[in-house]
Amino acid sequence: MLTRRDTMAMGLGVAAVAMVPGAAIASAVDDAIAAFTGGASVTDGGVTIDAPEIAENGNTVPIAVDAPGATEILLLAAGNPTPGVAKFGFGEGAASSRAATRIRLGGTQDVVAIAKMADGSYARGAVEVKVTIGGCGG
Repeated sequence: MLTRRDTMAMGLGVAAVAMVPGAAIASAVDDAIAAFTGGASVTDGGVTIDAPEIAENGNTVPIAVDAPGATEILLLAAGNPTPGVAKFGFGEGAASSRAATRIRLGGTQDVVAIAKMADGSYARGAVEVKVTIGGCGG
C-alpha cells in the first residue's frame, strides 16, 4: 500500500534526480572557464556573439564570435552534455579576432564565449539561442 507520504518522498526524489544533470552541466561550464582562465576574473562585455535568436534545427546553428584584441576565444554551449565547442587562437598577424562556425545545440540554451585579451585579461559574452528541434538527441 502506497501512502501519501511515500508518494511525496518519491516525487521529491525524482525532482532531485532530474536537477542533477543541469547542475553537472553548469559545473562543467564553470570548470571549463576556470581551466581556460586559470581562475582569473572575467569581465562582462568586449565579446560579441552573432547567433540566430531562434534556430529551427539544433543540428547546425551558425555562430560568429568577435573580440577585438583577443589572442584566444573559448566557445561553450552551456546546455549541451559536453559544453566545450571550440577554441580559436589568433596570432600577431591576424587581421581580426573573429571566428565563425556552425555548432550543434541540444535545446534552448546560452552560448558563451570567453576571450583572452592581449593584455592578459579575460572578457565574456553570452547569448541565448532558442532551439525548436534539438540537435543532441533532443
